[in-house]
Amino acid sequence: MTYVLHYAPDNASLIIRLALEHLGLPYRVQLVDRARGGQSDPGYLALNPNGLIPVLETPQGPLFETGAILLYLGDTQGGLGPQPQDGDRGDYLKWLFFTSNTLHPALRMLFYPAKYIGADADDQNALRRGLRGHLHRTLLRLDAVAGTGHAWLGAPQTPGALDFYLAVCLRWCALYPADMDRGWFDSTHYPHLATLCRNVEAQPCSICAQHAEGLGPTPFSAPAYADPPEGSAT
Repeated sequence: MTYVLHYAPDNASLIIRLALEHLGLPYRVQLVDRARGGQSDPGYLALNPNGLIPVLETPQGPLFETGAILLYLGDTQGGLGPQPQDGDRGDYLKWLFFTSNTLHPALRMLFYPAKYIGADADDQNALRRGLRGHLHRTLLRLDAVAGTGHAWLGAPQTPGALDFYLAVCLRWCALYPADMDRGWFDSTHYPHLATLCRNVEAQPCSICAQHAEGLGPTPFSAPAYADPPEGSAT
């Protein structure tokens, strides 16, 4: 089967694109046009009633939630992380879900505070201030894990699901939201994650994604705003 990735440039679908390319799986893409609210179209909501990106159509039906898709691909195809019988499966899963349940949602709140607390500017600024500290502590924890030499995180020649997830999240930290002071994020505070970003960037899957989504030559080590051939990142 050819998988179908419903995507928007520089969205969480980028993580899944990296995984599909890394595994060499056949897939085609279907643009979700955010500029016209495509994530709220009835056809898309039939695939993901939450109206979030991405969706991956698979032989078992459409999947949503980035962490769930990564886990599904890793368990059905291998090559993205420890398999169920592996001794380090537990450690891998807890940090994959920490990224999915803690880091990723905090970034979404940072980018779209009005979706969570309304339109009051003072409230939004207060939320963002709190989130910046929370994100810094979260990234320090993940940096420490990346520095412990696990085969499932930060291995230069064998990146996996968590590497792709974190590289994209670090990219977003450096770029978004565009209207906020970027001084809170300094990649030198997270040296192991910075090395991870450079390693992912050198992979063939990353080079393919750069061209497909207009990410530029250094999308993870020195990111710039996407200039995609189609669609919009926001």
